[in-house]
Amino acid sequence: MAEKRRDPVVVIGLGRFGSSLALELTRRGTEVLAIDRRPKVVQALAGQITHIATADATDAEALRQLGVPDFYRAVVGIGNDLESSILTASILVELGIEDIWAKAVSRQHGRILSRIGVHHVVTPEHDMGERVAHLVSGRLLDYMEVDENFALVKTRPPKDFVGKPLGETNLRRKYGVTVVAVKSPEEEFTYATADTELTYDDVIIVAGKPEDVERFADLP
Repeated sequence: MAEKRRDPVVVIGLGRFGSSLALELTRRGTEVLAIDRRPKVVQALAGQITHIATADATDAEALRQLGVPDFYRAVVGIGNDLESSILTASILVELGIEDIWAKAVSRQHGRILSRIGVHHVVTPEHDMGERVAHLVSGRLLDYMEVDENFALVKTRPPKDFVGKPLGETNLRRKYGVTVVAVKSPEEEFTYATADTELTYDDVIIVAGKPEDVERFADLP
């Protein structure tokens, strides 16, 4: 399964999300086939992405001619045109693509995509809004929800946990969180251990349930 990460990827729909994804994958050395129905968009990105083509992704035969069934992984970046998004995703399912990702613009859109067989639904606008809300509302420096019940946050140490070994703080018992990494000024992040002593100037990465890590980060 590890080899699959390097397999070529087809990206359908070259709006802001799809084009950014296709360009970044190309930059990272992944072979990409990018498809969009708008000739001007394709022309503007020509030469920047491994392979790019103008085609109507709601036409199954057009996708077959481009060799899409040979791809292991596909991403549907179509967002605002819900009909095209859903139809394109359903065609990819019919073509037997094993790993399908699709952008959704709403929870309802995402539910429909999941029901027709999309393996991974992403909601960029919602996810970014949720992340920014966490950052704006508290003392968090960064926030990432890894799963529904698990998050990683970057924050400063609360004062009661400065100057004593982490192993003596009973963090997990008291707050349900774990300090997994620490960064001192002018240094790189390193793994935290039971002997690690935090300072006021440190930045720490804390893991736990979303409500627990936020509660910990809000401590003075």
